[in-house]
Amino acid sequence: MALPHIASNSHVFRRHSASCFSYRKLGRISSRIPAGAKERMTKGFTVVSEAKSDADAGGSQVGAGGYAAIGGGLIAVPVVAWSLYTLKTTGCGLPPGPGGSIGALEGVSFLVVFGVVGWSVYTKVKSGSGLPSGPFGLLGAVEGLSYLTILAILAVFGLQFLDYGFIPGPVPGEQCFG
Repeated sequence: MALPHIASNSHVFRRHSASCFSYRKLGRISSRIPAGAKERMTKGFTVVSEAKSDADAGGSQVGAGGYAAIGGGLIAVPVVAWSLYTLKTTGCGLPPGPGGSIGALEGVSFLVVFGVVGWSVYTKVKSGSGLPSGPFGLLGAVEGLSYLTILAILAVFGLQFLDYGFIPGPVPGEQCFG
């Protein structure tokens, strides 16, 4: 079925096996577009580009909170992964360390991961799209890794409960480092 504006001008698209288009005008096949046909076909249409420029891609829109999430997330995700590995292999999280510094880093890292996911969910509900990608795509990477880390937390905590019957608390207790 030919389009109305094409049929009224006696031009019809014909598909060839070489996957190229040509025009057939009054029974004659031509490999070039007849003079004026392009203008008649596109008359009344406006082309609008919806591509975003590099400035709109997210690098300038993340603000101070975005840069804090990038820095914190790039540190927090590996710390949580180390904590989950230690929890799965020993049954306890990371040791408190000197003055409780490693345990504090572990706790803050969990909070950062949950904070990034919470911010992402809030932004998705509020605007319909997730967080901007940020400079070099780092905020998007931190967002994706945080979601994967949440899935790993759920898996390891479930396995911990099945294997040991408890999930260790945030401070040293009877079962761990007590």
